[in-house]
Amino acid sequence: MILVAFGAHPDDVELAAGGTLANAARAGHEVVIVDLTRGEKGTAGTTAIRAREARAAARILGVAARVTLGLPDTELARFDRRQVRAVVRALRVYRPHLVLAPTGRDPHPDHVETHHLVRRAAALAGFERVHPALGAPHRPRAILYYASSRETLGEPDLLVDVTATIAHKMQALAAYRSQFVRAGSGPATPLNAPGFLARVEARAAAQGIVAGLAYAEGFLVDRPFVAGDPLAPFAAAGAPATVPGRRRRARPRAGGTT
Repeated sequence: MILVAFGAHPDDVELAAGGTLANAARAGHEVVIVDLTRGEKGTAGTTAIRAREARAAARILGVAARVTLGLPDTELARFDRRQVRAVVRALRVYRPHLVLAPTGRDPHPDHVETHHLVRRAAALAGFERVHPALGAPHRPRAILYYASSRETLGEPDLLVDVTATIAHKMQALAAYRSQFVRAGSGPATPLNAPGFLARVEARAAAQGIVAGLAYAEGFLVDRPFVAGDPLAPFAAAGAPATVPGRRRRARPRAGGTT
């Protein structure tokens, strides 16, 4: 199967879902990371440095490919036709069964717009008469929404056990030295503050507690799981696929409507 993870900037998907991507790659699935921008407006690191770091992180996670759409950093916009077409094209080229995208609740406007761009493009990519020049129609089976490092997910719809791959996640993040290590008298940012990466690891530990796991990554899901066999979601060894004891309730999906 094919999993495509979208992020606004290099390092976004590693922070939120690095363990999940490494899990999928180790299970034999094709994993692709799509960075919408090059992160060229970031406070630290040049575009060339960030590109090298992103490639190194992808190798550590074992992903099959990493691509950059080259959309303008800090100027992502959900109704920009060129930007929507770029995401539609990526979906039709890689044809993922599963997509990862931000929840759209983060304070960074690019993360919010990435949520809406992916959600909008995932619907449009399935219509035969919409942008026919961009390839054959394709619609992913589901979208998992991940929380950024600056937001609280709340009750996840899905927990992924990343105990076996937390080290890969942290090694991939360590590849981004320009972002997470302050160089001498270089600019101080929330990402290179002392203890930031330790808090990322602690967050994965906290998410695991609810299901008795050492480490987990949580996601919201854009649609209910469907199973003919009611025990099928619980057939895998280890903890249940969803949070135990949770009563599902109706609520708006992450990020509102497009």
